[in-house]
Amino acid sequence: MRFRPRNVRSRLTLWYVLVLATLLALYAGVASLFLFLSLREDFDHNLLEDLETIEGMLAKEPNGRISLHSGHPDAAEPRIGHFIEVWSPEGSLLYRSAALQDQRLGGPPTADEGLHDAIPFTARLSNGTRVRLASGVYHVEDRRVIIRVAYSQEALWRELGEFGEVLLLGFPIALLLAGFGGYALARKALALIDSMATQTKKISAERLGDRLSIENPEDELGKLGTVFNAMLGRLQAAFDQLRRFTADASHELRTPLTAIRSVGEVALQDQRSPAEYRDVIGSMLEEVDRLTRLAESLLALSRADTGHVQLQREDIPLVQLAKEAISVVEVLAEEKRQQIEIEGEGSLIVSSDRLILRQAIVNLLDNAIKYSPAGSQILIRIEGRGDKQASLDVIDQGPGIPREHQPYVFDRFYRVDKARTREWGGAGLGLSITRWAAEAHAGHITLTSEEGHGSTFRVSLPLAKDSSARASKGGSQ
Repeated sequence: MRFRPRNVRSRLTLWYVLVLATLLALYAGVASLFLFLSLREDFDHNLLEDLETIEGMLAKEPNGRISLHSGHPDAAEPRIGHFIEVWSPEGSLLYRSAALQDQRLGGPPTADEGLHDAIPFTARLSNGTRVRLASGVYHVEDRRVIIRVAYSQEALWRELGEFGEVLLLGFPIALLLAGFGGYALARKALALIDSMATQTKKISAERLGDRLSIENPEDELGKLGTVFNAMLGRLQAAFDQLRRFTADASHELRTPLTAIRSVGEVALQDQRSPAEYRDVIGSMLEEVDRLTRLAESLLALSRADTGHVQLQREDIPLVQLAKEAISVVEVLAEEKRQQIEIEGEGSLIVSSDRLILRQAIVNLLDNAIKYSPAGSQILIRIEGRGDKQASLDVIDQGPGIPREHQPYVFDRFYRVDKARTREWGGAGLGLSITRWAAEAHAGHITLTSEEGHGSTFRVSLPLAKDSSARASKGGSQ
């Protein structure tokens, strides 16, 4: 079973200790290697110096052997721990230091031994002692000899061992202290996350207005808290919109249902004539029609919010869509003796879903017919905006919309005070559906209105590729 700490604080501490242990082990290895090479360099330097010194201390004996003489009568050899051998080129041993006893610094010399610069190397005696050895060719009086000088490395390895013991003793202590320090630092660094978690637990649907406290918005945790607060703000706005939407929808649904119930109850109280019953049934059907339109609008918006509406795109002239929309509302305009005119370019083509975009234009025309006075004119103006955009303006001669209400006219169920009461019909969803239709076609809708001077709703849409190409060609000509 793999060990894995449960909390981030412990995992950070563990990683910190592991990384520190790796670095300390690497440092200890490099330091030990550096110390070893430094000590061995001193050994080699002293060894080569002693090799030169010993040459001047050699003397030839009458029996043909070589002896070692010192300028100090109490010193037989230059350094304690040195091993010396003197060989003749023919392979005869002429001198061996007493410290060697019966051991040898190698076999008889080869033909080229000592002819080159002395380079120390490591060797072992027969008893296992590690030595640093160098040899050279010298002359004692008129005799050529080969001198071998070695120096025991046991002191070097002893120093390295003591150095390693110090490191091994300090290594766990350093890791233990680092672990406590790392845990304290991780705890302090993550204390803000604990605080944020505690505050987040208290936030519910009824307390979406609460926000996380942020000490430093510039660091990583502060940025995380800022993003979380922004998300809470969006959720609060969505919940508020959902509450308003639910309340408005409930109100809109309750009103026609209450009207149907009231009309039915009144009709059942007394015996009435067939004509009166027909009037009652007609009133009830009007309310049912209102409910049907409201349900269809709510269903369209619900599908739009969930992204379940699949656009069936086709290239359609924008003028043709406007004419089709006029044919739908023409009867309503005739009742108020209103005229709907179209002006603009007939060559502008958009790639759109015919039904959805036509319904958006119908909503704008229905809105213009309701709030324009009888006998007035409603204008649809279609224009190109460069090579890639087209606009469709619906201009009415209504009372206009006050400036303070203009940012909210596309909100669901929003009405501008007295101008949008139930006596005019509608549920306040038409402009919301129109905005969604424009955005679904990668366009947008804007409002320009001045109180007492009518309103202009502009739907901007991207042109189809064929229409863009023709517009570019026409502009180049």
